[in-house]
Amino acid sequence: MPDVFQPEERSRIMAKVRGENTSPERLVRSLAHRMGYRFRLHCKDLPGKPDIVLPRHKKVIFVHGCFWHQHEGCPHAARPTSNIEYWNRKLDRNMVRDRENLHKLAYLGWNVLIVWECETRDRDKLLEKLKGFLLS
Repeated sequence: MPDVFQPEERSRIMAKVRGENTSPERLVRSLAHRMGYRFRLHCKDLPGKPDIVLPRHKKVIFVHGCFWHQHEGCPHAARPTSNIEYWNRKLDRNMVRDRENLHKLAYLGWNVLIVWECETRDRDKLLEKLKGFLLS
């Protein structure tokens, strides 16, 4: 499927993409905070710089964008059809790095939860997922 935006417009859109404090991440933080949990954000001393870190519970939460981290089976994870080689290399590297970080965190004894961007659209399901992880 060809891009619906002109290259200049696509460039402007992509320049606004941020890795921290996204809407899905803020929602997850809000829900965890309302549940009474206190946490650190974006810990640079942990592999992958997790979005939410609960040191007392030895748990971390990543809030992954479906496109950037290639959520399997998600329609939002469709790869671009232009500049295919670049995007395949970029997205494949992201996935490899994610797996490596998960292994490193597990080795260090951390429990990891990945919340996908598309999961933040159903607040009730997301809350149940968070409760299941944080209370285990």
